[in-house]
Amino acid sequence: MIITTTPSVEGYKIVEYKGIVFGEVINGVDFIKDFAAGLTNFFGGRSNSYEGELIEARENAIREMKQRAAEMGANAIVSIDIDYEVLGQANNMLMVTASGTAVIIE
Repeated sequence: MIITTTPSVEGYKIVEYKGIVFGEVINGVDFIKDFAAGLTNFFGGRSNSYEGELIEARENAIREMKQRAAEMGANAIVSIDIDYEVLGQANNMLMVTASGTAVIIE
C-alpha cells in the first residue's frame, strides 16, 4: 500500500475516495525508561529510550491505519498526518495518532 503526506500520488489517478482512516496507539513509559531519560536530560544528549518508544508507537499507528484502509478496500492513503501527545496524570503515556484519506488509485 502506498502512503504519502501529499494529497495525490505522482503517476497515479485517484479513482475513488474510501474515507478517513486512523491508527491510534497509546504506550506507557515504564519507570526504567523514564529514569534513563531523566539522566539524559540531566547530563545532556539524546534519549535512546524515548526515541525507541516514539519510533515503535509511530510504526504501530501507521500499521494500524494501513490495515484499516485495506479493510475498506483502499490501495493507498493520501494526506497522512502524524500527531504526538503525552497523556496521564504523570505525563507517562505517549499517544500517537496517524490519519489520512483512504483511496483507490490506478
